Amino acid sequence: MSTILKMRETRFTYLVLVLIVLFSSSILISGCNPSLQENSAWKKVPEILERINPPQFPAKDFLITEYGASGDGISDCTEAFKSAIEQCHQEGGGRVIVPEGTFLTGAIHLKSNVNLHILKDAVILFSQDLNKFLPAVFTRFEGVECMNYSPFIYAYEQENIAITGEGTLDGQADSAHWWPWAGKSEYGWTKEITNQNKDRDALFQMAEDDVPVEQRIFGEGHFLRVNFVQPYKCKNVLIDGITLRRSPMWDIHPVLCENVTIQNISVISHGPNNDGCNPESCKDVLIRQCYFDTGDDCIAIKSGRNADGRRVNVASENIVIQSCTMRDGHGGVVIGSEISGNCRNIFAEDCVMDSPNLERALRIKTNSLRGGVVENIFMRNVRVGEVSDAVIRIYFHYSEGDVGDYTPIVRNIFVRDLTSQKSNYALFFQGYERSPISNINLTNCEFNQVATENVLDHVVDLNMNYVLVNGKSIRDK
Repeated sequence: MSTILKMRETRFTYLVLVLIVLFSSSILISGCNPSLQENSAWKKVPEILERINPPQFPAKDFLITEYGASGDGISDCTEAFKSAIEQCHQEGGGRVIVPEGTFLTGAIHLKSNVNLHILKDAVILFSQDLNKFLPAVFTRFEGVECMNYSPFIYAYEQENIAITGEGTLDGQADSAHWWPWAGKSEYGWTKEITNQNKDRDALFQMAEDDVPVEQRIFGEGHFLRVNFVQPYKCKNVLIDGITLRRSPMWDIHPVLCENVTIQNISVISHGPNNDGCNPESCKDVLIRQCYFDTGDDCIAIKSGRNADGRRVNVASENIVIQSCTMRDGHGGVVIGSEISGNCRNIFAEDCVMDSPNLERALRIKTNSLRGGVVENIFMRNVRVGEVSDAVIRIYFHYSEGDVGDYTPIVRNIFVRDLTSQKSNYALFFQGYERSPISNINLTNCEFNQVATENVLDHVVDLNMNYVLVNGKSIRDK
């Protein structure tokens, strides 16, 4: 009997050892083989896209001219937009139609099941009268929640909303309206003009002191610029076909939204902080076939700033960027710097980025005040013409630098089949000694006419396969 028990014990021990070896092998394959990691991740994109479904609307049209709107560019159409949207919403949804003409208005607030449809040769012209963007609404300014002037097109806790058509949204921001508040002379600011700095500092301090959002009141008498289009805590959002011009600040800024489709749009806006599209703390987002020519980042993914980002604590995740064109801007695809709520699973493919006024192609910017974890970033099949700084830049010393207690983590970055024709740097990576940038993988990438040597400070697991810089192969570091 004892011999049989020993045989069984031996077999059991052997089986356990085999299972341990198999399990360990699977961990090594998934955790240490960059190619398998990358292939496995890209296979998840169809699953993400399957969850992203543009909203559908009843076949009902509500023409704003039937609610008193005039397309003369002079008459105030604010109440006409409000009435048409309200009736469309009350009747179960449909399209609010903006016909050919120029329609002057204040803030437009969308409601569930409403598609604001702007026909070709139609322009929605937003008023330069600040009172048209009151009362203050619940919003975010640079990643911090507050009460402020309303974004030009705004929705709060709505479902099934859209802005579609071939028309134009014109914010009328210029060197005399909104832009001078940035405090920069190139945008019209002079010493006689109050800028945003005092209010900005006050808001950021309120967040650090955990002042309730409803007590962070700005708007009238204050100088925090607004975003152009901001759905906030919305589900099933579609922005399709429109052109945006002359924004006060960030152009398209979905916050805490799920199931978002942004496609076929053009953003041509060169004011201060005129980012093109900034999904913030959003999940399941598709940005495709869009054109960006901006005064700041083309696409910048965010998740809240410093203490407020950690309080809300919602990551940006599952964002797919396809077939976009980036012209001027600080970066093509950017993550940060307001990234305190974390960011993961970002996929960018088949994009073209090219301008002497475009600074970087892929950019991750953070610091130890922001903190946050940025991981699982994938880019492939990107053609970069000219950028003025680095093709890929990952930088832990952005803005305030290393002065905080929240050490950022950046890991698992995969770039494949990228070509660039001209840049100052190919790669500019600066992490921290205590938190190196880790698991960076470049495959089949070619960087031409590079002026300056790579900067690779505090980087571990940098894997480069078939990477050329100025025609010469560079090895792993």
